[in-house]
Amino acid sequence: MDIQLQEVEYRYAAGTPFERLAIEDVSFTIPEGVFLAVVGHTGSGKSTIIQHLNALLRPTKGQVVIGDRVISAGKKEKNLKSVRKKVGTVFQFPEHQLFEETVEKDICYGPINFGIPEEEAKKRARSLISQVGLSEEVLQKSPFDLSGGQMRRVAIAGVLAMEPEVLVLDEPTAGLDPRGRKEIMDMFYTLHQEHGLSTILVTHSMEDAALYADEMIVMHKGRVQKQGKPRDLFSQPDELAAFGLSVPEVVRFQHRFEALSGMKLDRTCLTIEELAEELARAKKRGEDR
Repeated sequence: MDIQLQEVEYRYAAGTPFERLAIEDVSFTIPEGVFLAVVGHTGSGKSTIIQHLNALLRPTKGQVVIGDRVISAGKKEKNLKSVRKKVGTVFQFPEHQLFEETVEKDICYGPINFGIPEEEAKKRARSLISQVGLSEEVLQKSPFDLSGGQMRRVAIAGVLAMEPEVLVLDEPTAGLDPRGRKEIMDMFYTLHQEHGLSTILVTHSMEDAALYADEMIVMHKGRVQKQGKPRDLFSQPDELAAFGLSVPEVVRFQHRFEALSGMKLDRTCLTIEELAEELARAKKRGEDR
């Protein structure tokens, strides 16, 4: 299922003295199956955009096309439940969304609310709990007896239980240490591949964008400023700096090496492994001269 934003504008508190323009003239397409990272400084409009992807917000100008549904400015839409079933959103600190007395009931709540029989919902809960890295033993526990990291995984299972076609991740690693961040992102990437999901990641982490995304969108002051492959965009550090963004640490290291050695590597490296390969090739070229 493709998603398109077509000249979308959104104003908070439109028509009041508190009116504020959040995004304007935003147009891009999210093809089915892509892993897209949306990056930008705080206040750039990232979170406003993702709330349009499942019609939590509706544009004040332009339109959003979600599969076969068109959400247009000024037009009242009915039955948005079907849209929200297809587009699952994991909000920042998703563990704050938990409320049921057991983990199983919390995971089952969404599917049952969408008309899925209870037994089928429980079957999904048993399957998903292992996919998010937890044992079936936790299903009968209170989610509030779990650790923060476990609670986050339960909340994620609850979103996945609705079997969305699109998964929206709003700063999903916020508050996690480096190990926890990698575990969660590896899990999302595995789910993305195994379930054939379209995945939209809103993040401040350039490392996560580099490691996982197929495409990147750079937001600044409510507008799309750049769009392209992470390798191409991270090859332009000065342009990203103009939008208050840095490049991943491995890219900064590569640029320092090139400046000090006078040697240009063949590509911008996004991982330590890629950098090691390029340095080995550069060393061999030097030895062969």
